Amino acid sequence: MKKNFLTIFSLFCMLLCSLSALAQKQFVLKAPDGKLEATINVGKTIDYSITHSGDLMLDKSSISMTLNDGSSYGIDAKLSGSSTKTVNQTINAVIYKRKQVKDNYNELTLKFKGDYNIVFRAYNDGIAYRFVSASKKPFIVNNEQAEFNFPADRKAFINYANKPETRSLEDQLSNSFEQPYFYNLLSEWNKKRLGISPLVVEGANGKKISIVEADLMNYPGMFLYPGDKANSLKGVFASYPKNVEQGGHNNLQMLVKSRENFLAKFDGATNFPWRVLIVSAKDAELADSDMVYKLATPSQGDYSWVKPGKVAWEWWNDWNLYNVDFKTGVNNETYKYYIDFASKYGIEYVILDEGWAVNKKADLFQVVPEINLPELVAYGKSKNVGLILWAGFHAFDRDMEAVCKHYSEMGIKGFKVDFMDRDDQVVVDFHRRGAEIGAKYKMLIDYHGTYKPTGLQRTYPNVINFEGVNGLEQMKWNAELDQVTYDVTIPFTRQLAGPMDYTQGSMRNATKGNYRSVYNEAMSQGTRCRQLAEYIIFESPLNMLCDSPSNYMAEPECTEFIATVPTIWDNTVSLNGEVGKFVSIARMNGNTWYVGSMTNWDARNLELDLSFLGEGNFQGEVFKDGINADRVAKDYKKEIIDIPADRKLFISMASGGGYVVKITRK
Repeated sequence: MKKNFLTIFSLFCMLLCSLSALAQKQFVLKAPDGKLEATINVGKTIDYSITHSGDLMLDKSSISMTLNDGSSYGIDAKLSGSSTKTVNQTINAVIYKRKQVKDNYNELTLKFKGDYNIVFRAYNDGIAYRFVSASKKPFIVNNEQAEFNFPADRKAFINYANKPETRSLEDQLSNSFEQPYFYNLLSEWNKKRLGISPLVVEGANGKKISIVEADLMNYPGMFLYPGDKANSLKGVFASYPKNVEQGGHNNLQMLVKSRENFLAKFDGATNFPWRVLIVSAKDAELADSDMVYKLATPSQGDYSWVKPGKVAWEWWNDWNLYNVDFKTGVNNETYKYYIDFASKYGIEYVILDEGWAVNKKADLFQVVPEINLPELVAYGKSKNVGLILWAGFHAFDRDMEAVCKHYSEMGIKGFKVDFMDRDDQVVVDFHRRGAEIGAKYKMLIDYHGTYKPTGLQRTYPNVINFEGVNGLEQMKWNAELDQVTYDVTIPFTRQLAGPMDYTQGSMRNATKGNYRSVYNEAMSQGTRCRQLAEYIIFESPLNMLCDSPSNYMAEPECTEFIATVPTIWDNTVSLNGEVGKFVSIARMNGNTWYVGSMTNWDARNLELDLSFLGEGNFQGEVFKDGINADRVAKDYKKEIIDIPADRKLFISMASGGGYVVKITRK
């Protein structure tokens, strides 16, 4: 009898296993070159994993969304169908690091009962997925499950939210998205801190996998935090703000006092952001990714009026001029001097940063008496120099259309909007509205004090730059920051998301031992040639010259080079690099190539492969670290060289150094 019972029980267990297997359906989606592969399992839950040439990069990771009516996307999912397609096209890029972007992927769409789909894409360099709602009525998302389970305890480059760890995790949801990186094991994550994407994790055989998001239009951005399993991260999202009040920096911010118990609300059908895993076999591949751009919503309409370029900027150098016969500061005399400087060097814009509008009023129609804007606009126009105005978040948001209309009619070219310091649904939607209304009045928008870009710059090309980076402004006050190491980390991390308003160009350069933070006469860490190289390596279609015109005019060779480096490109080639150690990137504009290299605090010799030049004879205009740059960081040497016929160029960089070469055909 006992034997019969065991036999029946075994058959019953086998039947349950068979039914479970039948209930779960598996899909395999491969990249066009076959190396990258996602395996998606659909059953009571939905999970996916990623392999690259047989190496497991991401273990089974669950995804779902919970709605406030008790329903969900991805839990007890009822699959109603699936479809696949292959896309192989070329995107004609607008204001980007290359004119044409290859867009080749295989796509799997999973259709579910309950009016939603999940779309997966496999590119040669990454896997992406997004939820798509087809709801015909309003709905609310309470929560999202985004897991990232790694096969081992790997090291990662962790960028924490910049709030003191004594603050709660919820308090950290409001932050300026500016922090250095910590190179730690996942198990060593500081659990008092939220992390910011893009986040790069090391994988098998020297490979890397980076967590990014794209096409964030009307939904909170994603923070990262240790998950419930070992070697795991999960997405954390800011809940919808319930009560906000004006305050913060000069009364220009909207501070969240309490939040709702949900993430986002919608009127009906919507596309949610892409969750993106970029996979690279070599670090240099990360420094040239197009994933975020490819996944963004394409632009509609004519943006031929958008004019990228350089900006003479006064805030970093504290309006300091010398050898002039007027008192410098926020006044017309000072700005006319900046305009004259910009005109002399062919710089397209001058910015009026904080100070031109009456302080603490959050009213952009109240201009300080020392400034006559129509007069400055006319003067700039006579010199072929446009003006851009700084604006605090609340001051811009409260009268956005009226402000854009008024200043557009005056002749102002755009706004640098600052101090959002959040990425909940309300503020993300503010960025979209600002882009849309700015475009309506043909105004450039530079989002400062904000989260990383997620593709809005493709959807609205007048959104020409973003901060979300621990840029050179930190040198004014942060005596402990290792900016040199940060500089050779962000090309592989933060820059994966898009352009950076880093604000380079210092003419006051310091070695590691000589650097100190001086607010009124700031300096940079590393060599002069490092500052020049940043204009090539960092993507920045609207690129600042942070130092004083007086300092630039004392350094005409370097200033001429900076002023003439393009800010958008026809092509880009990532030559070499290792995260946190060194980087070399080549960019082409017209028939001219610009190559930039930077190292960390280690002096370094590199071989650059210039085979991308093709056949012909070429010469290079070189700026390289001087023989004494390890002692006097501003020491450099300019020379003209012939590019070797074998296209192998050997370069040397000092500690904290850099190298640039402008290559033209002979």
